[in-house]
Amino acid sequence: MSASVLFDRTKVHLGVTPTLWWNDDFPSIDIGIPFEQCVSEMALAGFEGCSIGHKYPTDIAVLRNALELRGLRVSEPWTSTYFTSEDMYQTTLRTFRASLDFIKAMGGTDLVVAEFGGAVNPLPVALFANRPLFDGRQWSALCDGMNELGKITAAEGMRLCYHHHMGTGVMTRADTDRLMAGTDPDLVHLCLDTGHAAFAGDDPLALAQAYAPRIGHVHLKDVRPEVVLAVREQYLTFQEAIEAGVFTVPGDGSIDFVPILQTLADSGYEGWLVVEAEQDPAKAPPLEYALKARAYLRDVLGW
Repeated sequence: MSASVLFDRTKVHLGVTPTLWWNDDFPSIDIGIPFEQCVSEMALAGFEGCSIGHKYPTDIAVLRNALELRGLRVSEPWTSTYFTSEDMYQTTLRTFRASLDFIKAMGGTDLVVAEFGGAVNPLPVALFANRPLFDGRQWSALCDGMNELGKITAAEGMRLCYHHHMGTGVMTRADTDRLMAGTDPDLVHLCLDTGHAAFAGDDPLALAQAYAPRIGHVHLKDVRPEVVLAVREQYLTFQEAIEAGVFTVPGDGSIDFVPILQTLADSGYEGWLVVEAEQDPAKAPPLEYALKARAYLRDVLGW
């Protein structure tokens, strides 16, 4: 593989999520790896930054010191929103403002959000058969809410990035198109997640090509097609899908990342490329897979 995908190295950064080391949605997917080992292995694998996990210190000074010691920065905090749920508007705003204050304190620029009103991915139910379908009122509430969060974020000189997600009301390409059409492109950017797009049955390359100028954040995740098929045919839950290995790191599954990354490079993408793979660390040793992902990206990117 030739290193032909050329980004501005000073404006594109490589991160990784702690979901290789433990799962934040399902506490049972955990072999006891502590925070210090997790971030040390992130740095050892050659990453520059990371997203936030539930084992991270909540004290800003402690967290900043631990990350700076290892040459890491925070790529983004995650915020679940509930604009489509009754009486959750103010709660969503408060939670989001807390995330905004956090990333400001950590010196970051991106906030990643996803609407979890009615989401079934944390529930022990079949993923595809039960995911929510928003009505017109809910779509209006969601789009209005995202535009509001976008205004708040932009006023602070930061970027709001929406993450399409399995088991939620914005899961498929059609859902993503509707959200993008209903929100201000200057305020609401897209967090492209290659794994969630492929898992939903859509083409991540086509999604990248359609929204390249609007993509503000990227999660690089691969999928195993045979597990995706099993999830559909056997009516598996999201947790069962993860435990069966539906996700893996770039270069270990079926997605061709070269044209996706080339599309981003051609559009002048600036920001984070974050490796993510919700996996069972008992089956997929985290450091081994972090190194595998970094080696693959080094081959593709040349750095």
